[in-house]
Amino acid sequence: MAVLKLDRWNMAIGDGAPLMIMAGMNVLESEALALEIGRHLQGVCADLGLPYVFKASFDKANRSSIHSYRGPGLTEGLRILAAVKAELGVPIITDVHEIDQAEAVAAVADIVQIPAFLCRQTDLVIATAKATLAAGGLLHVKKGQFLAPWDCKNILDKIREATGQDFTILCERGVSFGYNNLVVDMLGIEEMKRLGAPVTIDATHAVQLPGADPRSNSASTGGRRSGVPLLAKSAVAAGANGVFMEFHPDPDKALCDGPSCLPLAGAHELLATLKAVHAAVQPA
Repeated sequence: MAVLKLDRWNMAIGDGAPLMIMAGMNVLESEALALEIGRHLQGVCADLGLPYVFKASFDKANRSSIHSYRGPGLTEGLRILAAVKAELGVPIITDVHEIDQAEAVAAVADIVQIPAFLCRQTDLVIATAKATLAAGGLLHVKKGQFLAPWDCKNILDKIREATGQDFTILCERGVSFGYNNLVVDMLGIEEMKRLGAPVTIDATHAVQLPGADPRSNSASTGGRRSGVPLLAKSAVAAGANGVFMEFHPDPDKALCDGPSCLPLAGAHELLATLKAVHAAVQPA
């Protein structure tokens, strides 16, 4: 399996590299809150000696209801992400939803993400891959909730054939089981790594209960917050090379996916445990 490097940040992801932490907030709510969350997580990761990438979306294009909060949008969102990057001195990961967003996003984000529902959209994947490669970044592709782990080979093949390069990280985030539920098969971590790409676990979105938040009469996604640490620890034990998680000072007041979000105050304890699990399963 390839070890991928972000040379400008002196970071790497893959077997033998430190556990990469991609963490922040679900969707941008304000610059001040982004800086608060990013600064706290940066400090935790620095204390633990873990590589840290700030994550947040500028737009949540896939929402249960047209009335749900989506974020500040491309222009203001990228401005906030650039401000976080400059002030904290950390790399950024954010997602892209449309072909014409690819170059603008790749100019700010060091790791550009393809959302799970869009991972088979060939034109979007290729445009984003080319823009990301030209900007010197890495690509993070979430495995669709409708795909088996080995189906990700087709995604990697598209990117390799279009760019001639291997710079893609795959992300596990659960499989739709029906009736508002997702299931994570830990055997899939190793299956995806066999395809030659590092693998992360999106432990936050994997505990979602799509369309099942009783607070909004099923007009938004519910979640099982208590399951996030369990899935994160299990995936790292299964060989995941990084974790992707969302935090908030007051999760119940988060404007998007609060039921799946973790309290910021608990970040140090969880990440310390994940570091220990990762160290325990590394080859001697």
